[in-house]
Amino acid sequence: MKLTEELKRELEDAACFSASRSGGPGGQNVNKVNTQVELRFSLADTQLFSDDEKLRLFEKLKNKINSVGEIIFTSQEGRSQLENRELVLNKFFEAVEMALRVRRKRIKTAPSQASVKERLEIKKINAQKKQMRKPPDV
Repeated sequence: MKLTEELKRELEDAACFSASRSGGPGGQNVNKVNTQVELRFSLADTQLFSDDEKLRLFEKLKNKINSVGEIIFTSQEGRSQLENRELVLNKFFEAVEMALRVRRKRIKTAPSQASVKERLEIKKINAQKKQMRKPPDV
C-alpha cells in the first residue's frame, strides 16, 4: 500500500520526536549537540489504521515495537537534528509501506508440453552417455 501525502502528514503529526546526543565520531559536535532523533508512534492508540492494518503492522514490525505498543525508529547518520528528523521519518514511512503491502498469491502453472518433451530428450541423451561409459558385457 502506498501512503498518501495526507496520511503521511497525519502520521507525522501523531508521531512523537525526541532528540539526544548521538555516539560515534564527530568531535565536539557530538559532545555538545543533540543530533540523534528518535521517533515514537503509538500504534495501539492510533485511529489512522483499521484493525486489520494494525494487526499486520504489529506482526511485520514486531522488532521495532516496545511493550507499550509504540513503534520506535532512531537516526543519527546526519550532522544536524533536522536532517536526522527527515531520515527517521523516511525510515518510518518505508517500514509502514512495506508492512502494509499485501503480497499476491502465486498461481501454480503446469509446465508446457514443449518443455516436458525437451526435458525428457535431455534425460535420454544423458542416459545414453552413461551407458557408453560402462565396460562392454562379455
